Order: sequence, then structure tokens, then C-alpha cells
Amino acid sequence: MWSMFAVFALTLLASAVLVSTRRWHGRYSADSTIGVQKFHLQETPRIGGVAILLGMIVGWLLAAPATQGLLGPMLLAGIPAFVFGLAEDLTKRVSVSVRLLATMASGVLGWAITGQSVTHVNFPGLDWLLGYTVVSVAFTAFAVGGVANAINIIDGFNGLAMGAVTIILVGFSLIAQGFGDVELFRACLVLISVVLGFGALNWPLGKIFLGDGGAYFLGFCVAWLAVLMLARHPGVSAWAPLLVCGFPFLEVVFSIVRRWRRSKSPGGADCLHLHSLVKRRVTRRLLPHASMLVRNSVTGSIMWLAALFPAAIAVHWPGDTLILVLGFLIYVVLYLLAYARLTQFRWGLRAHTLRRHHPIAR
Repeated sequence: MWSMFAVFALTLLASAVLVSTRRWHGRYSADSTIGVQKFHLQETPRIGGVAILLGMIVGWLLAAPATQGLLGPMLLAGIPAFVFGLAEDLTKRVSVSVRLLATMASGVLGWAITGQSVTHVNFPGLDWLLGYTVVSVAFTAFAVGGVANAINIIDGFNGLAMGAVTIILVGFSLIAQGFGDVELFRACLVLISVVLGFGALNWPLGKIFLGDGGAYFLGFCVAWLAVLMLARHPGVSAWAPLLVCGFPFLEVVFSIVRRWRRSKSPGGADCLHLHSLVKRRVTRRLLPHASMLVRNSVTGSIMWLAALFPAAIAVHWPGDTLILVLGFLIYVVLYLLAYARLTQFRWGLRAHTLRRHHPIAR
């Protein structure tokens, strides 16, 4: 436990250094307050990924050799995702497609280093195709890229992504513990310590943001833990890691569908994410006189519930595909009900925002 505390403390220290020195690098690293997805009132460093990476390196150095064997390849393979994400944080000129390819490249690199990829998803026909290495690697790269971008999408309010990732990591750690996988359990603890060290300054004060570098790197780590879980434990259903990551996964899928239906680019920005609507419809009503900072932080913590529900199902039934599929379907229905309620002000499954050119209700 002392090593986990050291990882937490050093990540917190690195984050504090980035905050205290923003007058030197803020010209490049500060997140602007202008944009459809900008809810903060002052320019804030968005290079929290640097602290995340440094914390991971410290965690790898302090870990037992067996755990180092899991964290080392994860660190190396995550470099493309981190570098291209950080480049976007500093230049604001790296396209969405390039960043997506970078995260997918991290998935391919992870396979090249470890030889591990997704070989089963508990879906008839697809499992047979995944028996071919090229299909398995391509699917792994696509899945890793999707999860990494999903974490980036939910990085909208103080503590939102940090809290969701922590819940996901706790879910993976409990499943690993249940299967007696000490090394994977400890790897999850290292990541949890890193995220909480960064989170101490991210929530509730919003002193530093993950940025694309941090979100993509953490997203890759989360996705690679899922790959390792399935590779090391055939008894774990592929639907378990899907449910553990249920909130960011559903958010990115729904965002793509919503934007396509509204004739928008799937990679474009908008303010119609579930967490954006919760702030406008729920938090504002609960706290009408609160400051923007308080509303942002409260919204982030409210959304932790959206990540907790599917993860809890996966932790309780990690090997029961039928229950997991049923749980996933229930979660999808609940998500759509909540979204429709926030957009139409009534309970229904057909949200207005899915219709082409239909303006959102105010």
C-alpha cells in the first residue's frame, strides 16, 4: 500500500507543478473558454496527461516484477495515443481522424509487444472470425480506439472522466480479484492511484484538465486491461468488460448516431451529450444560485452514477453472458429514457435530437 500512496502523491505533485507553472506554458497548454463544449470560466491547463504518464512510470518502477510485466507493455503501447493527444492539447491542430488512428496504432503496438488480442466476444460467427490473427488484431485496434475516444468524449466536467475511469478500474480490479489474478489486480491499483492523484486537483476545483493526451492514454489503458482480462481468463464473458465500460461506450455510440441523424460529422463537437443535458436540465434546477464551478463539479459527480450501474452488473456476473446481455439492454433503455426525458420533457424512447434538423427543446 505504501507504493500505491507514493504513486498517488507523486501524480498529485506532478499535477500541482503543472498548475503552478501555467504562466510559463499556459500560452500553449491552456484550454480556451470559447467553444460549444467549454463550460469553465477561466483558461485552465489541459495537459494533465503529462502527470498521468509520469505517475504510471513511477507505478511501473515501484511495482513487483510480475506487475511490471503488465504495466511495461501498456506504457510503451500507449505512447502513440498519448503523443498525438498531447500534440492536440498544445497545437489544437491534430484532426480527429489522426487521433483515432493513433489510438488504434496503440492497440496494434500492444499486440506486437505482447502477442495478445481479442479472440472471443461471445457472439456466434464473430468468434470464429476472430480465430484469424489479422481479424483479431484489427478488431482489437478498433475496440481500443473506440474506448480511448469514448473516454475523451466524456471528459466534459470536473471529475466526470476521472470518476468514471476510477469506477471502471475498480470494476476490473474486483473481477481480477474474483478470478485470483493478483498481477492484474495490482496493475489496476496502480492506475487507480494515478487517476486519484490527478483527480485531487481536477475535482472539485477544476485546477487542471486531462486533455486529449490524458484521456486517450487512460482510455487506451482501460481498453488494454479489458484485452488482458479476456486473454488471461477465458471464463470471463466479453460482455463483462463491455458493461464495465458501458457509460463511455454507449455515449460514443449514441453521439455518432445522433450526429449522423442530424447530418453532422461524427467527430464534430456539440453540447448534446448526456452530461451536458444533465447540467442544463438537472444541476441548474437543483442549484439555481450556484457558481459555474460548483455546477460543473456537481454534474461530474452526478454522472458517476451512469458509470456505476453497468459496472456493478459486470462485477456481480462476469461470466454469465445471458445476464450481462440482459443488463446491457436494460442499461441502453434507461439511457434512452433519460435522454428523451431531458430533451422532450416527457418519458419516451424516441428523442427529438435523433431527427434530422430538429432543434433541441430549450
